[in-house]
Amino acid sequence: MPPRTSLKAFLATARAALAAPPAKRTRPLTFVVGNESADLDSLCSALLLAYFHTYAPPKKRGSVDGSLAASTLHIPICHLQRADLALRPEFAAVLRDADIQGEDVFTLEDVLPQQDGNALSGKDVVDTEGIRPDDTRWLLVDHNAMTGPLASRFAARVIGCVDHHADEGAVPHDADPRVIEKSGSCMSLVLEHSGAFRGSEKGSRSAEDAEIDAQLARVALAPILIDTLNLRDETKTTAHDEAAVALAEAQIGAFPGEGKGEGKGYDRDAFFARLARLKEDIVGMTPRDVFRKDYKEWGVGALRLGTSSVPRGFAYLVREQARGEPGALVAALRDWGREKDGGRGRMDLVVLLMGFQDAEGAFRRELLVWARSEAGVRAVRRFEETCAETLGLEVWGDGVLDSVRAGEGEWRRCWAQRAVEHSRKQIAPMLRDALREVAGRA
Repeated sequence: MPPRTSLKAFLATARAALAAPPAKRTRPLTFVVGNESADLDSLCSALLLAYFHTYAPPKKRGSVDGSLAASTLHIPICHLQRADLALRPEFAAVLRDADIQGEDVFTLEDVLPQQDGNALSGKDVVDTEGIRPDDTRWLLVDHNAMTGPLASRFAARVIGCVDHHADEGAVPHDADPRVIEKSGSCMSLVLEHSGAFRGSEKGSRSAEDAEIDAQLARVALAPILIDTLNLRDETKTTAHDEAAVALAEAQIGAFPGEGKGEGKGYDRDAFFARLARLKEDIVGMTPRDVFRKDYKEWGVGALRLGTSSVPRGFAYLVREQARGEPGALVAALRDWGREKDGGRGRMDLVVLLMGFQDAEGAFRRELLVWARSEAGVRAVRRFEETCAETLGLEVWGDGVLDSVRAGEGEWRRCWAQRAVEHSRKQIAPMLRDALREVAGRA
């Protein structure tokens, strides 16, 4: 088992391995990447799954002689462009707690070839000095089908997944690992699958190891508490999440240094509240920044679905982002759709999913679906027919954001969503099913 190190030292080791001249690199390089939304769960899960796999005890691989397989360096990739790290202050706060800066982590620029930014803008990837796909292996976390620019280059190199979304059937059933289970946060499955902190209860750790474990535990707790609303959301919280929080908090409590110095003491409610405030803070962002902060897209045959999760409601966006003009918000969203058309074909459905607390502290959801093609219109009408009751959809704002242009391939609806237990994790598959049904009839 390799010597334990801090997250910062681990990332430095990974940086050196990736920066080595191609002829001197270890091959294949093994990467861990979260989903395209690059939310806190994906970003932190990629970090810790890579860390725990790198420093895991050797395992028997079923060889004839029963020999032990050595651990392999796993390199965590943040599934975003480096400039987009600035849109995630909650992730920056988690990194600071672990003595890590934004420049320490890896982003898409570190693995995709670049030429005039085309590789990351949705246009054709130009093979320059990028890493050869055959020299890589990819482990997916918080998703089970590679998407975006990575997919066109590396999808065939996926070796496994740890995820809590609907199984898309893209990862072979004999993959190792292949963990797809229901949980509020994927991080909970990461801790369980990787055997994180195994043996820590025996009290045999050095003070240095105890400090490292406390640091790792804070990184683990951040997405679990955010995704389960501090374990208070009964529709999301599972036994996996409760066990993971108990395990992580035990590591913090076991470190003698906790409670010494400003910001070192751990209080679950305060920790959650701090991160929640940062996650919800979109003050000063442009509408485009809001749409791309937590963005994820899928292809269904030739049809495309793009979704943005937003931590505020439409009333806030109209008031603060659109100067009180609903038409200005619509115009910004139209521009966003055109930007996402890019070189991969038209974006058939552009979707905003709002999740926020109202003035009374109650959790609310709202949903806008904009169909931008004839096929998209047919799909979203089917979605409305089959899912409106399940989601508790009601017209938002007297229909001020709605639009139907008969025969022009455009249809837009904005709803208040009463069934708040359904997030993008459930709604995106509903929309994909509608697109799939339309594509099957074409």
